[in-house]
Amino acid sequence: MAKAPPAKKSVGGGMMGFFIIMLIVMGAYSITPIRDGIAQVADIFLSPFFSIFGNEPHSWLIVILVLSALTGLYSSLLQKYTIDYEKMQVQQQKMKDFQKVFREAQLSGDEKTINKLSERRAKLMEDQMEMSQEQFKPMGWIMIITVPIWIWLYWTISNFPVGAVPTITFPYWGELALSDPTALFLPAWIIWYMICSLSLSQVIRKGLNIGGI
Repeated sequence: MAKAPPAKKSVGGGMMGFFIIMLIVMGAYSITPIRDGIAQVADIFLSPFFSIFGNEPHSWLIVILVLSALTGLYSSLLQKYTIDYEKMQVQQQKMKDFQKVFREAQLSGDEKTINKLSERRAKLMEDQMEMSQEQFKPMGWIMIITVPIWIWLYWTISNFPVGAVPTITFPYWGELALSDPTALFLPAWIIWYMICSLSLSQVIRKGLNIGGI
C-alpha cells in the first residue's frame, strides 16, 4: 500500500496567531482599566529602573533609548533562535536563481522550458510562503514583553502634570513635549522610540549575525 503524503504545514497558522495577538494587544490598549492595570504592574519593575537615571526631564530620553535597546536585544535573540536564517537565505537564493532562468526562458520564447519551470515555480512559491510564516513565530513573545513597556511609557508620560512633560527637539519640527503629536500623527515619544529601536536593532542584528525581517 502506498504511503499517504506527509501533511503540509498550515501556511496561515503563524499569521493567524500573530493577528490574534495583535487584536488582544489592541483591546488591552483601548480599554482604559486593562491598560492602566498593565501599566501599574509594569510600573513595579520599570519605575525603579527609571530612578537609576535621575529625575531630570532629559532622563526620559535616556530611559526610552535604553528600553528600545533592551527590546531590540531580546527581539533579536528570539528571532535568532526561532527562525532558521540559513534556510531562509538558501530559499531566497533558490528563488533568485529560478527567476533568472525563468526570465531567460521567457525572453527566448522557450515554451517547453517555461512549462517545466512553471511547475517548479509553484513548489518554490509554497516554500517561500512557509518561510514567510517562520518570521511570525517569535512575534507573540516579543509583543508580550514589548507592549507592556509601550503601555507603561504612554501611561507615565500621559500622567505628567501640565507643563511638566519632558521635551525633545527634532530636526524641522523643533522642540516638542513627548506627549505632543508630530507631523506623522504619532506622539513624539513613539517617534523617538522608533528611531532608537530601528537604529540599535541594526547594530544588534549585525552583532548576532542575523538577517533583517
